[in-house]
Amino acid sequence: MASEKAVDNAQRLRYIRALERFHKSILSYLMNTPELSNAGYAKKIENSLKVLQRVDEIALYKGDLQDLQKLVKKIISYKESDKNIEDIKTDILYSSNQLEKNKNARRYKKDKHSESKYDDWE
Repeated sequence: MASEKAVDNAQRLRYIRALERFHKSILSYLMNTPELSNAGYAKKIENSLKVLQRVDEIALYKGDLQDLQKLVKKIISYKESDKNIEDIKTDILYSSNQLEKNKNARRYKKDKHSESKYDDWE
């Protein structure tokens, strides 16, 4: 029973890493390619999909992982789109930024009254 759970966890991790790798590779392509084109984008998606298709899709329950999954699906859906590549780039970068923002918002918690914690030192 325990080993089945371990296998599930390993598969889930593998899937999450594949999603992250796919996402990162598309982002770096969009940001670092001097001459973007829809054809080049479609080709990049094709190549990146090979890695993603090697792992089974697994249901994710955590908010930011679900968002990552949605973003990856959106990125893939743009492959068939006739939208301008710059619009696609803008949209994907914006969505990625929002995803990072949400992740970071939970990681760092700003003290509401940072000055008042020193009051009892007087």
